[in-house]
Amino acid sequence: MKMQSIKEIKTLLSNSSVSDDILFQLKQDERKGVQNALNGYYKKIEKKKLLEQKFLERKKYENFLWNQGNIVAGVDEVGRGPLAGPVVTAAVILPENNTLIEVNDSKQLSDKKRRKLYQDICQQALDISIGIGNQDLIDKENIYHATELIMKSAVEDLNITPTYLLVDAMTIPVNIPQKKIIKGDANSISIAAASIVAKEIRDDIMNMYDKIYPGYDFARNVGYGTKNHLIGLEKLGVCPIHRKTFAPIKQMV
Repeated sequence: MKMQSIKEIKTLLSNSSVSDDILFQLKQDERKGVQNALNGYYKKIEKKKLLEQKFLERKKYENFLWNQGNIVAGVDEVGRGPLAGPVVTAAVILPENNTLIEVNDSKQLSDKKRRKLYQDICQQALDISIGIGNQDLIDKENIYHATELIMKSAVEDLNITPTYLLVDAMTIPVNIPQKKIIKGDANSISIAAASIVAKEIRDDIMNMYDKIYPGYDFARNVGYGTKNHLIGLEKLGVCPIHRKTFAPIKQMV
C-alpha cells in the first residue's frame, strides 16, 4: 500500500467496503494524508451505520404490520398553518423491500435532498395518492376537519386498497384500521414518505401561485405569514387563495 499515492488511496477508500487487511495496512502508513483519508472513511462508515439504524427504527411499525400480512399506507399533510394556499395530503404505500434509507421528516431535509428523495419515493412506491383542499373548503369546514376530509380523499383514491393506515397525529374518517402516531413523520417510514410527497406537491402549487398572484412572495413563504407576505397583504389586499377565516385576513375582509 505504501507504493500507492494518496490520491489512489482516497479513490480506494471511496468504495463502500474495504477489506480489513487493507485497512490494517493503511493504519501503519505514517503519511498524514493517508491517515486523514482513513479517518474520513471511518466517519463515512459510522454515518452509514447510524442511517441504517434509524432506518430500522422508522420501519418498526411497518415491519410489525407487514409481518401480519397487512398492506400499509402512510398518510400525512402539509399546509395547515399558512394564511394562503391549499392543505395537501398524501397517502403512500411502500414495498417491504424499499431502500429509502434517508427518508425522514420532510422538515428535517434540505430542499435539494427532499426533491431527490421525492423522486426515489415515486420510483419505489407501490401506490401514491394526493388530496388537495383549497381555501374555500378550509374556510367552510375549518382547517382540522378539512384536513381529515382531504386525508380521506387521498386514502380512497389509492389504486391499492390498504388494510392498515399509519397517520401523523390525525384520525381519518374511513373504515380502515389505523394508528395515530405523534411525530409520525419522524417515526414511520411510510408517514415520512407521505410528508415528503405532500411537501413537494404543495411547494410546486405555491410556486405556480407566485406567478399568478405576484407580490406576496409565495414562492419563498409558501403561504406562511412572513414579513414579505404581510407587506404584500398591506399593499395589494387579499387575493383569491387567501384563507378568509385566518387572522389577519379575517379582519381585512
